[in-house]
Amino acid sequence: MHVTHLHLVDYRSYSEVQVALRPGVCVFVGSNGQGKTNLVEAVEYLATLGSHRVAGDQPLVRAGAERATVRARVQAGVDDDRSLLLELDIVPGKANRAKLNRAPLTRARDLLGALVVVLFSPEDLAVVKGDPSERRRFLDDLLVSRWPRFAGIRADYDRVLRQRNALLKSLSGRSGRVAGADVAATLDTWDEHLALLGAELIVARLATLTDLAAHLDTEYRAIAPVNNEARATYVSGNPVVADVPLTRDEVAEVLRARMAERRHEEIARGVSLVGPHRDDILLEIGSLPAKGYASHGESWSLACSLRLASFRLLRTDGIEPVLILDDVFAELDHTRRQRLAGGIADAEQVLITAAVADDVPSELDGARYRVDGGTVTPEDEPDA
Repeated sequence: MHVTHLHLVDYRSYSEVQVALRPGVCVFVGSNGQGKTNLVEAVEYLATLGSHRVAGDQPLVRAGAERATVRARVQAGVDDDRSLLLELDIVPGKANRAKLNRAPLTRARDLLGALVVVLFSPEDLAVVKGDPSERRRFLDDLLVSRWPRFAGIRADYDRVLRQRNALLKSLSGRSGRVAGADVAATLDTWDEHLALLGAELIVARLATLTDLAAHLDTEYRAIAPVNNEARATYVSGNPVVADVPLTRDEVAEVLRARMAERRHEEIARGVSLVGPHRDDILLEIGSLPAKGYASHGESWSLACSLRLASFRLLRTDGIEPVLILDDVFAELDHTRRQRLAGGIADAEQVLITAAVADDVPSELDGARYRVDGGTVTPEDEPDA
C-alpha cells in the first residue's frame, strides 16, 4: 500500500497543493514552519480521522476558509495496479464528509481501512512519559488499524460513558442513595451498555497487546545501544487479565460485578470508576518502569520501538502500512538513526520530514521534496 498522489485544499497553511509521490522513501525537507508536517499530517488524518498534533478539527482548516479537503490516490501495492481515491471534507463543528472513488460514504469512519499508516513523531514520547490516556490512545488506534469496526465501538463506548457520567453527576450529593426505582433502572441500563462495549474493547486490547509484545522486545533491542528487555503489560483495576484469555461475556460479567460493588462510590463522586477508560499499559525496560526511570534516550528508543512493533504487527496481519517519520531523526543520536534506518528499509513507502537533509541517513535514499513557503518542489531523482 502506498500513496501516489496527495491533493490538499485549504488545509493548514496550504490554499492548494498537489504532490505526486512514489513507493519507497519520500523525504520532505524545509525549514521549520514551512509546512512539511502539514503534508504528512494530512495523510495521517485521511487514514485515521485524527491528528497527532491537535485534538480538534478547527486548526486543520486554513484561516479564513470554511472547510478543508484532503484527497489521496492509494495504490494497493508496488505490483498491484488497483487504486482507490480517498476524499475527506473537514468541516469544523459539523460531521466530516467522505468519499471513496467519488461515491459519498454514509459516515466518515467508513473510510477507515482504505489507507493504513504508522506514524512516529516527537509527540510519541508522551506514550512513554505521559498520562495513561496517551497509552490507551496508542493501543486503541492500533486495534482500529487492525479492525476498523472498533472505531464505531470506541465511539459508542465514549457516548455511553458520557451519558452514564451525566446521570451519576446528577445523582451525586445524595449520600450514595439512588432516588427512585426509575433512576435505578436507568442506571442499570447504562451499566449494561458500558459492560458490553467495555468488554469488547478490553478483549481486543488484550489480544492486540499480546500480539504486539511478540515484536516489541525485538525492535527495542535492534534500536537501543544497550541490551535490555522491553515489555508492555495491560494494567486494569478489574480482574480481567488472566493466563487464559477471557471471553467478551466473561469480561462483561466482571465489569457488571465491579460496577455493582462500586455503585455507591460512583454516585457519591459523580463519575464512572469502572471500565477500560480507567486502564493503563505498564511499559518496562529491564526490571524498571519506563515512566519515571528511563533516560531520555531510552524513552525515545522505546517510543520508536512501539511504532516499529506496530508496523511489524500490521504486516503480520497482511496489512502493508505507510510509515511516516515526522521530524524524528533530529531527536536521535547517530547510533539510533542508523539502527532505525536499517529497520525500515524494507517498508513499501516511508514518508519522512526533516529540517536538515543530512539528518536523514544515507540508507534512506529516495525521492526528495523541497518545502518552502507553501510550495512543494520535487528535487532531482536519486541516482539509480
